[in-house]
Amino acid sequence: MVTFSHTDAGTDEAAWAGSALAGIGELPLGPDELAGMTFILLAAHPDDESLGAGGLLARLSGAGAAVEVLLCSAGEASHPDSPTTTPEQLAAVRLAEFGAAMSVLGLAGRWQFLDLPDGRLAEHRTSVTNSLSLAVDRHPGPPERLVLVAPYREDGHPDHETLGTVAADVADAGGHGLLEYPVWYWLWATPEQDAWRDWVRLSLTGQEQRAKRAAMLAHSSQVQPLSGHPGDEALLTDRFRAHFERPFEVFAWRHPVSGTRSARDAEGIFDAVHSEAADPWGYEDSWYERRKRALTLAALPEPQYDAGLEVGCSIGTLSAELAQRCGRFLAVDASGVALLAAARRLAPHRGAEARQLTVPRQWPDGRFDLIVVSEVGYYLAPSELAELFDHIAAALTPGGTLLLCHWRHPVSGWELDGDTVHALARTRLRWPTAALYTEQDFVLETFAAPEPVHGA
Repeated sequence: MVTFSHTDAGTDEAAWAGSALAGIGELPLGPDELAGMTFILLAAHPDDESLGAGGLLARLSGAGAAVEVLLCSAGEASHPDSPTTTPEQLAAVRLAEFGAAMSVLGLAGRWQFLDLPDGRLAEHRTSVTNSLSLAVDRHPGPPERLVLVAPYREDGHPDHETLGTVAADVADAGGHGLLEYPVWYWLWATPEQDAWRDWVRLSLTGQEQRAKRAAMLAHSSQVQPLSGHPGDEALLTDRFRAHFERPFEVFAWRHPVSGTRSARDAEGIFDAVHSEAADPWGYEDSWYERRKRALTLAALPEPQYDAGLEVGCSIGTLSAELAQRCGRFLAVDASGVALLAAARRLAPHRGAEARQLTVPRQWPDGRFDLIVVSEVGYYLAPSELAELFDHIAAALTPGGTLLLCHWRHPVSGWELDGDTVHALARTRLRWPTAALYTEQDFVLETFAAPEPVHGA
């Protein structure tokens, strides 16, 4: 476990602001996603909820989502050397502050105090698990519509890590989503570490930012000194709170897993889908698809490419336009039925070919200066996706373009979602993002393969 003290100077917010943190994928939580969903948040101490997830709670409250908050301890051990306030007195103060913060966030009466000892939650893990399981049972419905929110499992504080681990176990057992919110991580970690690169952010409205700030300030015993005596200093200094005054919140996100399908499953599934309808996703007629295709083509940084590869071409609507930008072009898909339509669309384009391959188990020979992976990555298991990125790294010429485009909502029956696919690409390839475009429904990102480094 990480060792740190709240008195450490730690990493300044300016370092995080200068990193690529603001460019990580967005957590899609619009009104459509929130309808019919339930969120259960675990807080180890009063103020954890406001710091790590106050904006999220304001969003949920404003949208009328079902929310329940479980506060595990009163935080009575926050000032162990206080000469003016006993732990019992501090517990009463902090519980009142927590209630005030909940009211600010629109959640008055929607929280429960478990009355467990501050700093010793690991000893009471069974009690936490039982209380969380009972809370889950109070909200019947499809398991994938319930999301647990808990402190980050590797936050460095033993109480936070206990709650994060319990929440992960309950989420796994019940098939629920999991959002983990970092708190102390921002103090002891640095942007050079990799964990945050897989996370997602929730952009906050001005109203949500104001509600979060008011909730943080409601915890007066933590943001202000208890007195002027040594041992009564403020724990949450202005420098530390700067990490939580961003216009977004950051979470480690794992959406519900309802299956363990892989590329092999996709081959049969999409043969059946394409057999039932000539254009099952409305590629030709849907304005959404036509607009997304236009944005995809516009995002390509070069007017022409020598050799292009499209992974997962389906019926070839995007393929036909990509082929016009490439001297040679190969479109591959696992579905033989879909490839019949793709081959017809590519027939007028000299140097273009459609070929049935189940990627990443099968991979074409040759090198490419353009590789496009659109709406495909989440149909792979994580290990398969890692293998796909390894193939891409070997096949893309230096300076070549990789373009990824994916739907940003959970894909029923598959383990990954679009934002996770892009986060894994950044982590696996470690290539800089050349361009990034996100909106509520999809994320579009380009990468440039690194040029070789020549010795002096």
